Amino acid sequence: MADDALLFVLPERHPRLGAALTAVGDLECTETPAVRGWLDAHGVPATSECVRIVPAGAEVLIPEDAERLPVPLTQEETLRVEHACAPQSVTDMEAELLNFRDTTHDWQSLVHRALTSGIPASRIAQLTGLDPQDIGQAVQG
Repeated sequence: MADDALLFVLPERHPRLGAALTAVGDLECTETPAVRGWLDAHGVPATSECVRIVPAGAEVLIPEDAERLPVPLTQEETLRVEHACAPQSVTDMEAELLNFRDTTHDWQSLVHRALTSGIPASRIAQLTGLDPQDIGQAVQG
């Protein structure tokens, strides 16, 4: 094994770069005292979305102000990290956008039905991630 990847803590308000450590599955290196100590020193659990990983050679993706740690990976782990960091194809991304459109189409009607069934607006906001003001406007509109 060699240093085949870089763990890093993504600073707040940065776009999601690399892959979340949890997205690549279990890695042998995460059980080492070095990685556990590094995570503890930064006050983040391995399950945090801000703990990211990129394969070696992708250092340019890491923000300059991000804390980073080189880690060794097995060949199989390296493949999983590379796959998790690979960009989606355009068609996959377009399909995801279409699904989003289909899911959010007529969301006002869904909110209205939920309100009339007795679900409070605050609970609808909590479940959907909608802004409470949007929920109020959907009822008025």
